[in-house]
Amino acid sequence: MKKFLYLFMVSAIIVVLAACGGKDEGGSSSGEDGKTSIDKLSIGFVPSREPEEIITATEPLKDLLKEEMSAQGYEIGEIDITVGTNYEAVGEALSAGTTDIGLIPGGTYVLYDDGAEAVLTATRAGLSIESDDAKEWNDNKPTEDSDEQTTSYRALIIAGPSAKGQELSEKVNNGEELTWDDVNSASWAVMSSSSPAGYIYPALWLDENYGNTITDLDNVVKSDSYGSSFARLAAGQIDVMVAYADARRDNEDQWQDEFGGEGTIWDETNVIGVTPAIYNDTVSVSKNSEIMDDDLKAAIQQAFINIGESEEGQEVISIYNHEGYQEADPADYDNERDAQEMVQSLN
Repeated sequence: MKKFLYLFMVSAIIVVLAACGGKDEGGSSSGEDGKTSIDKLSIGFVPSREPEEIITATEPLKDLLKEEMSAQGYEIGEIDITVGTNYEAVGEALSAGTTDIGLIPGGTYVLYDDGAEAVLTATRAGLSIESDDAKEWNDNKPTEDSDEQTTSYRALIIAGPSAKGQELSEKVNNGEELTWDDVNSASWAVMSSSSPAGYIYPALWLDENYGNTITDLDNVVKSDSYGSSFARLAAGQIDVMVAYADARRDNEDQWQDEFGGEGTIWDETNVIGVTPAIYNDTVSVSKNSEIMDDDLKAAIQQAFINIGESEEGQEVISIYNHEGYQEADPADYDNERDAQEMVQSLN
């Protein structure tokens, strides 16, 4: 009888230990093949393009990431991809731990680096124009790719086909300096306040040149995407918009087909301002995700690097003009931190 009770108790303990050790609180478990199983991995994208366009373009990322993560020792059950309503929404989700991975600009990362960690920096193809001089962008358009990869980009202040937009363009192309009255007499479209190219660096450009910032402009509207800004610009609803260099390349077809432009985007728009270089987007992970640890971070890093090196992967990440990834150093974004502090003080 004692022997029977002993064997029963040992068996019960083994069952309990197996049940407890198979799965952790974050939805990950160890499989028989030695790989770590994760029920769901969530990825958030910022709305720098139309949300539906991003969702459609990134659908193949799910299978690519599952395959690469499997090679790193992780079996992923489901990959959930969402597009935030704005840039801040993705940063907040990373901080809250409700999103595991975020593809976010450097400006968004530094605003939320208490809960997000940049593990990769995107690389992009350089552009045929890299000048600080707005007139050079107009004299040498259309902007094209260069053969060199870069880890930074610029923001452009772009004037449209409205009477005021053309007036400002003419002054710049004649080599004249724009005054505060010039830029303040125009109606502007900007992105959310954490967008480097869509808000932060244009605000710094205004401060450096005129001692004012975006909040000092008389006529400003906030767009939910660059596509919305271009649509407003083409329709003459605004005179000036801000965007990454050179967003016109990504909206060239839509300018006439969807936005109602009468001529080409290159004929009807001109650059009237150029900001200093901005460090590229990040792949950031949540510090507060239940499943995130150093091993998973390392696996995510390598998986995205491998995806960026494959032909199919490059097609997917091209939605953000990413061409590859390299390991990030948080110190790379110190200039972004300085920019954020300045913008917050200006506001």
